[in-house]
Amino acid sequence: MKSTIVTFGEIMGRFAPAGFLRFRQAVPGPLDLTFGGAEANVAASLAIFGADARFVTALPRHAIADACVGVLAGLGVDTSHIVRTAKGRLGLYFLETGANQRPSNVIYDRAHSSVSVTPAADYPWDEIFSGAKWLHTTGITPALSQISAEAALAAVRAAKASGLHVSCDLNFRKKLWGWEPGTAPGDLAEKTMRAILPHVDVVIANEEDAADVLGIHAAETDVHSGKVSAEKYPDVARQIARQFPNVSLVAITLRESHSASHNNWGAMLYDVKADAPHFAPVRDGRYEPWQIKNIVDRVGGGDSFGAGLIFALNTPELSEPADAIAFAVAASCLAHSVVGDTNYTTRAEAEALMKGSGAGRVVR
Repeated sequence: MKSTIVTFGEIMGRFAPAGFLRFRQAVPGPLDLTFGGAEANVAASLAIFGADARFVTALPRHAIADACVGVLAGLGVDTSHIVRTAKGRLGLYFLETGANQRPSNVIYDRAHSSVSVTPAADYPWDEIFSGAKWLHTTGITPALSQISAEAALAAVRAAKASGLHVSCDLNFRKKLWGWEPGTAPGDLAEKTMRAILPHVDVVIANEEDAADVLGIHAAETDVHSGKVSAEKYPDVARQIARQFPNVSLVAITLRESHSASHNNWGAMLYDVKADAPHFAPVRDGRYEPWQIKNIVDRVGGGDSFGAGLIFALNTPELSEPADAIAFAVAASCLAHSVVGDTNYTTRAEAEALMKGSGAGRVVR
């Protein structure tokens, strides 16, 4: 019986100063090195929930990449299909964690990374998808280079040919879409992702992605001022489904950013066939987002949502749309309390919050 959930994309070294130090305060000086990347974050979270997760990427042959693979394997992720290559390098990113009205800042150093220079033909897709039932990828991998965009397209095509369900998080990163000179980042993202989305069953996005990638805007919403009109997002999902009739579910996270330290957090899952939106969290029959007033680390929050949703949809007792979105939102809410890209939240912890245990009392 097929059970494995595969994710495909890049994992990087993440360098960050301690606490809330700014780069100019921290350097020269020690930086904390961990590992992270959207698709790897999803695989790690899935494994922690208890799923059979397989991560596929390309990494150079050296000791730091060995350590990276070891971290994933230690979490229970199947790393046996990672391509080790003499091409490229380990991508890096640098994170300055924001606080209050000062936003976090990410600096990418990903040019010529192994994933960005490894062609689709170097990945043995038939072997990769053996025993698998699901593929997850994002709009970040296609943003790195034309080569990685072609590999992402090959991955979703091969997955569908092997009978897998495919999910894709649009994950627009304006800083990355630059591999076609003369084409604006948004235009290149739209052209590229419109080739990938016809092979996708579940679309995941944040409150901005549909506008940035597909030109589909939610009315009465200004994410930069912290205003998100949740009731407008079913129409966004319907427009996505009309443009891509292969899509069966559309999930959109709804982040209201009051400051770097205070966000309201919730999401919607739209069931295309039933024409039914499901929101979470719901209290007294109404959508009421979680208020996260002391964010520890928000990087990877969307990835933890994607992992929670994929896990729930593949777990019979959580697979109904209302339950799936509630689990995904709870898991990702808790991710904001965890330092690093990886959400170390367990299934039991997410289910406890999903059922209303959010006071943060000590568990003895």
